[in-house]
Amino acid sequence: MYHHTHLSSVFLVEMGVCGCCGALRPRYKRLVDNIFPEDPEDGLVKTNMEKLTFYALSAPEKLDRIGAYLSERLIRDVGRHRYGYVCIAMEALDQLLMACHCQSINLFVESFLKMVAKLLESEKPNLQILGTNSVRSANKLDFSGLEDFQVPFHPFPYRIRMSGIKGLQGVVRKTVNDELQANIWDPQHMDKIVPSLLFNLQHVEEAESRSPSPLQAPEKEKESPAELAERCLRELLGRAAFGNIKNAIKPVLIHLDNHSLWEPKVFAIRCFKIIMYSIQPQHSHLVIQQLLGHLDANSRSAATVRAGIVEVLSEAAVIAATGSVGPTVLEMFNTLLRQLRLSIDYALTGSYDGAVSLGTKIIKEHEERMFQEAVIKTVGSFASTLPTYQRSEVILFIMSKVPLPSLHQAVDTGRTGENRNRLTQIMLLKSLLQVSTGFQCNNMMSALPSNFLDRLLSTALMEDAEIRLFVLEILISFIDRHGNRHKFSTISTLSDISVLKLKVDKCSRQDTVFMKKHSQQLYRHIYLSCKEETNVQKHYEALYGLLALISIELANEEVVVDLIRLVLAVQDVAQVNEENLPVYNRCALYALGAAYLNLISQLTTVPAFCQHIHEVIETRKKQAPYMLPEDVFVERPRLSQNLDGVVTELLFRQSKISEVLGGSGYNSDRLCLPYIPQLTDEDRLSKRRSIGETISLQVEVESRNSPEKEERVPAEEITYETLKKAIALWEAEVDRSPEVRISRPASLLQSKLNQIFEITIRPPPSPSGTITAAYGQPQNHSIPVYEMKFPDLCVY
Repeated sequence: MYHHTHLSSVFLVEMGVCGCCGALRPRYKRLVDNIFPEDPEDGLVKTNMEKLTFYALSAPEKLDRIGAYLSERLIRDVGRHRYGYVCIAMEALDQLLMACHCQSINLFVESFLKMVAKLLESEKPNLQILGTNSVRSANKLDFSGLEDFQVPFHPFPYRIRMSGIKGLQGVVRKTVNDELQANIWDPQHMDKIVPSLLFNLQHVEEAESRSPSPLQAPEKEKESPAELAERCLRELLGRAAFGNIKNAIKPVLIHLDNHSLWEPKVFAIRCFKIIMYSIQPQHSHLVIQQLLGHLDANSRSAATVRAGIVEVLSEAAVIAATGSVGPTVLEMFNTLLRQLRLSIDYALTGSYDGAVSLGTKIIKEHEERMFQEAVIKTVGSFASTLPTYQRSEVILFIMSKVPLPSLHQAVDTGRTGENRNRLTQIMLLKSLLQVSTGFQCNNMMSALPSNFLDRLLSTALMEDAEIRLFVLEILISFIDRHGNRHKFSTISTLSDISVLKLKVDKCSRQDTVFMKKHSQQLYRHIYLSCKEETNVQKHYEALYGLLALISIELANEEVVVDLIRLVLAVQDVAQVNEENLPVYNRCALYALGAAYLNLISQLTTVPAFCQHIHEVIETRKKQAPYMLPEDVFVERPRLSQNLDGVVTELLFRQSKISEVLGGSGYNSDRLCLPYIPQLTDEDRLSKRRSIGETISLQVEVESRNSPEKEERVPAEEITYETLKKAIALWEAEVDRSPEVRISRPASLLQSKLNQIFEITIRPPPSPSGTITAAYGQPQNHSIPVYEMKFPDLCVY
């Protein structure tokens, strides 16, 4: 006993305590010393421990000093290998932590954690296990030392990791319901807890596979450290309040950065799936915002890293969309589109700052392409989860970012600026196509508003074939509201279209209004797209699909008439060949017309119309199969090198169609008029139009037998080319048809010219006679001066 007292006195002198008598020491130190027995094998002195606990509860302000003193004793005992006293100190600390619930416990925990760190730094596995088991009542733990501790083929690392994770689980469960709740979410704590869980979640050590069989393990230790770490992480995130999400997510991002885990991206996606399904749904947008900010922070990282972040963002955003994403929607798309433009610049310049130097990091173009595809995929996957109103906003937002060529200043060919604009256009249109796929909107006026449709169709006039194809596919996605588009992926002349099982609804009032406003605009761009020399099979398939879907989704009798006129005009393009199109393009136009008229004739169910179309198709099968889709739209098209001698029997005749449809109630007068598109300043964008077409006389054609008498059709133009075409058509019909030569001599030409002159020669428009046509276009109606009504103030 004397020896023990002597050692205690020496220790007090070493610690700087005045006096060498035990009675002069502070009471809390005497109480702490009394819990240690003379022989450590006797264990903690329980009666003295109860006195220490009662004192700590009565004087909470002394708790931090008790912790500091216990910490000093434990550190000394570890250094002297007195492991029995170490265990007693840790047991005392655990009991104090479980018993005390006051604000000053935070300071006590700091001392406690110094002791835990000391145990973890030791080389003794038993001490490490002791330390990890003790943290079940603490509020933080640094596992950085434990992560690197490995003893191959030894059971202790497995036990240490399991004990540590259970300790962290105890931290979460204890602190969430007491005064420590705010403290545990501090960055200095989260930066240690979260990476420790991620480390165990990530690594399945070989030592684990060689650990004792689960059948031999205790019931509570059958799960692996990874499974236990995931459960603990879910508990932690599930208890996070609004203000704590950021501190919990930031360590995850840093851990993935430090360990290069964005590039394989499998683990990163797994982590954020756990996060998104664990947090409260109303906090989802906070995680999305942090991912977006992290993507911006990594703008100059390798493309593989950025692609990994984007794909993680895609997975997280889809989950978040089921909750509340709020104002994050446009922020997300804005960030993604900004990163898309940056990637295009990187791919073009080969550097992150636009200038290549010796120290510049080499950028791999194919990796940037991979990143761009990841962005586009993310845009589509997230947009598909949004409600209709938000999706419409996103569509308008993306379209507003598409660069359009200027009407007054064209970009020089071959310049970097043009390449950048072209790549940006393609990437944004790809994104728009992703967003529009599966878009369901009953009102086409809302789905395709004027400001959106005008910009979209402007890109359809560009020379780039890839861009034109995207525009056609986007229009198809918007118009197809019943899932019919895949049924028109192959162009054919089916004898019975009932096998397609088309879903057809009656044209609604909203659709009728839409077509009155925009039909001529759509027809014009379809017509001009057909005349493009760079068209390939995909373009004609898209054009066929667009014509078919308009006929199914948006057609009334007036629309059907206009579509037939349009397709007959396309046939004239192939026949007259003013554009000097290649043989394939001409055959493709003939085949396109045959396929569409075969479809529309069966949709209208007019027997005489169907018979005429069937007869022409059968004649082509025998005499000119190169004018049918089955021979043209194949891998190896079978074409004819001479298309200049096409006889009338191989053509769909406008007069015949007008006759048979007119007998069934369709507007035969309108059917007789050849379709001529209205050309505007917009056509200058294509840089292929002649001066005669650009500076043309705009005229209007009245629909005399329209169901609504007051409505007028949009203006159409008469030019030199129009007159030339009328004469050429008359000559071709006279030369190739003996019946015409006998029954209809020069009067046919005269009637055509009279028709043209009648609608061309009119009095000049009066300023007081401006009206608005049914299609929403202002038209001029001339009023003689003597019929004008002047206000009374003008009469003297």
